[in-house]
Amino acid sequence: MIKFAYTILYVSDVARTVDFYEQVFGFVSKFITPEKDYAELDTGNTTIAFASHTLARTNLSNGYQSSNTADKPFGIELGIVTDQVDDLIDKVWEHNGTIVEQPTQKAWGQTVAYVRDVNGFLIEICTPIQ
Repeated sequence: MIKFAYTILYVSDVARTVDFYEQVFGFVSKFITPEKDYAELDTGNTTIAFASHTLARTNLSNGYQSSNTADKPFGIELGIVTDQVDDLIDKVWEHNGTIVEQPTQKAWGQTVAYVRDVNGFLIEICTPIQ
């Protein structure tokens, strides 16, 4: 069996990041370590998880490139599907996220917007493809 189970984002503050995703998207934390250096969100079939930079460095001896809001986003995005794109854009802004691209109607009928979370990770917020 092969199954895509989760994506882990390396962040400076796991608790702050979990709070952002709970407040903006309504996801619920399903696990957080007592040290608050790792957490998972219940998002449906695929889990979004967060690990502190300290914890991540114990797993990757050669290091990695950290995401931050000062640099351009990485060439990867989390995709959030909703029929309330504008409402989520407002929540991102209210909770210190960044609006990258306002909602745009694509030729195939989908509405798509791009934001960054409090760590600078890119998130696509879009309507379902019909």
